[in-house]
Amino acid sequence: MRIAVDDLSDPDIVAFLHGHLSEMRSISPPGSSHALELSALRRPGVTFWSAREDGAVVGCGAIKEIDLDHAEIKSMRTAPSHQKRGIASQILLHIIGESKLMGYSRLSLETGSGEFFEPARRLYLKHGFSFCEPFAEYRQDPNSAFMTLELHPDHR
Repeated sequence: MRIAVDDLSDPDIVAFLHGHLSEMRSISPPGSSHALELSALRRPGVTFWSAREDGAVVGCGAIKEIDLDHAEIKSMRTAPSHQKRGIASQILLHIIGESKLMGYSRLSLETGSGEFFEPARRLYLKHGFSFCEPFAEYRQDPNSAFMTLELHPDHR
């Protein structure tokens, strides 16, 4: 698998992200889906990575800068056909490593609080994230879970 910064111009990644947005909107109530549109993922301050196997998109993830020390993980997704193969962990570890290289000392995220999102919450807990209060522009929402990770030079 190859994980690389992606400029979001390939039709395959555009279709992959449209699938992600559609799924998130179908699961989360209006006002509780915080997935970024393609145009928002292309803005300055956002770095987006795609994961590909044999040229096919199998996953993705991004970070959005909150401030010089703090970034938010966005658009984490694994292709349904490739779940339970460790792809999400590899993407997350890549994002953590790149975030440290970019100088961030903290990564945070918002994910759903419902059963559908339990595997995502377990993934983040496995990699050292802990639950936290809402950050940046977020507010308390019974449909959201907020998590954060302090980045240390030795974190792997």
